[in-house]
Amino acid sequence: MNKTMLIDILYTVIGSIIVGISYNLFLLPGQIAAGGISGLSTILNKMMGTDPAMIQFLFNIPIFIIGWFTLGKSFSLKTVIATFVVPFTIFLTSSLVEKGTTDALLASLYGGIVLGIGLGLVYRGNGSTGGTATLAQIVKKYTGLSSGFCQLIVDAFVVILSAFVFNFELALYALISIYVTSKVIDIVQLHAGDNKLVFIITTKEQEIIKLIHEHVERGVTSVNAFGGYNREGKSLLFSVMEQKEAIYFKQIITREEPDSFVIFINTSEIIGRGFSKAKIYRSK
Repeated sequence: MNKTMLIDILYTVIGSIIVGISYNLFLLPGQIAAGGISGLSTILNKMMGTDPAMIQFLFNIPIFIIGWFTLGKSFSLKTVIATFVVPFTIFLTSSLVEKGTTDALLASLYGGIVLGIGLGLVYRGNGSTGGTATLAQIVKKYTGLSSGFCQLIVDAFVVILSAFVFNFELALYALISIYVTSKVIDIVQLHAGDNKLVFIITTKEQEIIKLIHEHVERGVTSVNAFGGYNREGKSLLFSVMEQKEAIYFKQIITREEPDSFVIFINTSEIIGRGFSKAKIYRSK
């Protein structure tokens, strides 16, 4: 077993534990059927008093078989781990249900956040907690949509059912939880931070590059461009900066080159020197 596989398994185990805790601490006591097998187990617990851990385990078996053939053995190996870890965590932490919040709004928001963190870690490990999370990964494979959006589509069906078992208001709270979960999943998967992609449109290319190199010490890329109206030659510069660097650069360029057109855009995960690798500082 190589290092990458071990890291993926670690992500899967930690994420699965967080998923189990989010269920007992927020979703079940708040009666939030936030999609998936966990949502179904919440509904069945209300209707029939069934054990949520056992329901989740039993439902995951046929879905696991589907995932084995469609997503591959490596994916299914990690799904096996999660299939056991999530129900086992729910079983071990069942005492948290009495201590959890029964406020629907708090349960939906915090349950969605914690669940999203757990699922996001599992997805970073290229795994699945089983259930409709596996179905979401299958949808992602054949549609190319993000994991969070696929989870949103699949879980919507469970929410519709919860409206009949609980009430319409709790179903609306469940939708909030699912939306929050889908966004947190994408943030965790992309490892999104506060970095900024800075675009500068200018006729003073060398002056701007000098400002970036000397004051921010970031790399910059130049592309030749033309104004759409008068076809005047310009330079399109772009550079990636940390948020504090971008704030400082905004102050510098506003003072030194106020005629430049500057755009700051939020970025997701960045791979490369200065972000995923150590930054090399220029000697002065």
